[in-house]
Amino acid sequence: MADGPSHEGRNRYRKQINDMSQKVKIGNRSVGATEPCLVVAEIGINHNGSLETARKLIAAAQFAGCDAVKFQKRTVDIVYSAEELAKPRENPFGPTNGDLKWGLEFKQKEYAAIDEYCRMHGMLWFASCWDEKSVDFMEQFDPPCYKIASASLTDLNLLKHHRQTGRPLILSTGMSTLEQIDKSVETLGKDNLILMHTTSTYPSQTEELNLRVISALKERYQVPVGYSGHEVGLATSVAAVVLGACMIERHITLDRAMWGSDQAASVEPHGFTKLVRDIRAVERALGDGKKRVYESEVPILKKLRRVP
Repeated sequence: MADGPSHEGRNRYRKQINDMSQKVKIGNRSVGATEPCLVVAEIGINHNGSLETARKLIAAAQFAGCDAVKFQKRTVDIVYSAEELAKPRENPFGPTNGDLKWGLEFKQKEYAAIDEYCRMHGMLWFASCWDEKSVDFMEQFDPPCYKIASASLTDLNLLKHHRQTGRPLILSTGMSTLEQIDKSVETLGKDNLILMHTTSTYPSQTEELNLRVISALKERYQVPVGYSGHEVGLATSVAAVVLGACMIERHITLDRAMWGSDQAASVEPHGFTKLVRDIRAVERALGDGKKRVYESEVPILKKLRRVP
């Protein structure tokens, strides 16, 4: 009787099945194992309340070769308490924290213009929604997915509300324990789910990035895992791709010296161009893992190898 498949063969077969199942469709892109990395430029609130700046950031992201841009949406008086909004905080919009939060928050007119601009230029766009009302607001734009911020990971009602849309979900796991992530994944289910490893400091220290968590999350949850970086520099985000990140998200800014809390942890347009270039180069360089002799090596082999 012929022997059955070898242990190595069974493992290879299981890996192929997992690679096939660990795919999430974001717009016209398939995200997951063996697929090109989805590169997302997070505009967030770096537009500083200016629609014109938002358009410039979208254009910069597209020029750099990014696949999508992301915004943030909050219902200010739901996400923040009256006491928090009343706190003194000098900013370009007024003397209180509420002035700042309302000043940075795009509404119907701005998001309709963003939607039109992105569709006209073929750019995917979506948002992180910090409350249920914001999810309902975003539904009118038929987004390809939703991103759930690390701060919202333990808000199980918000997670359930996102899941009810039926859209793919991207969940950031910063400042969260494995037990908290377990509960969130249990609540959401694993279908159409991407997890994002991240460290929720702005900017993050290199020694706290812990990029090996990418592999640990993939093994634990058996879903695609990406990386959302807040560090200064690009090399570590490229390294995340080497470690298997299926998606890279970095904040984009026109100028890191601009006013705003996220600008210093962001990447300027020329940096984003380099980031995308290096990610694509790494993807080509990684290959398929099968050892072979390339035709380009044969002349060198004949010239230098003494013993066949």
